Amino acid sequence: MTRNLNSIDNLLSLNSASESLLTKKQREHLKVIKSILQQQEEMFKTGKHSIFNRIVNIHQPHVRPIVRGKVGSNVEFGAKIGVSLQKCYAKIDTLSWDAYNESTDLKKQVETYKKIHGYYPELVLADKIYLTRENRAFMKDKNIRFTGKPLGRPPKEEKSVQVKRKERQEAAQRNQIEGKFGQGKNKYGLNNIRAKLQKNIGILDCYYIPCDESG
Repeated sequence: MTRNLNSIDNLLSLNSASESLLTKKQREHLKVIKSILQQQEEMFKTGKHSIFNRIVNIHQPHVRPIVRGKVGSNVEFGAKIGVSLQKCYAKIDTLSWDAYNESTDLKKQVETYKKIHGYYPELVLADKIYLTRENRAFMKDKNIRFTGKPLGRPPKEEKSVQVKRKERQEAAQRNQIEGKFGQGKNKYGLNNIRAKLQKNIGILDCYYIPCDESG
């Protein structure tokens, strides 16, 4: 590949109007191919099988492989979406093509809630991936209650029936956010957006899904 790219560069250098020889799309593809070559050479020299911001598609260099560990689909290609459910409305807080750790979304979502409503939420119902030590300390500092198992050894005293019932109810409320993805795809046409262009990343920045038709 290096020899081919060098041949192309040499041919372009022989023509003073080299910019007109290639279309804009061809120049973009050539730039991406050179970046892919650099990444492949770096992985070969270091003996690694992955690299930061690895390009897997010449036509869509912004798309990243995201390991999900799902049955039949261990790796997915697309954008990661961070969604929060506030006052019966689902709001997209983060939409990124990068394979980042979702736990970093929590602080931003909580601060966004305060910016919109003027106060911090009383309770945060989050998946265990969000309940890192840093996020737990942040919510404790803001006097925000959250669900999830406490860190460390389990307490010796058994929880009362009322406390267990309350925890189950709150855990069930968190399941509502899981259904919002199916609702958005099947009822509100979210599944019809198939474009994976980098310029379309802001298409869903303020996408709201109400709880029902009257919401």
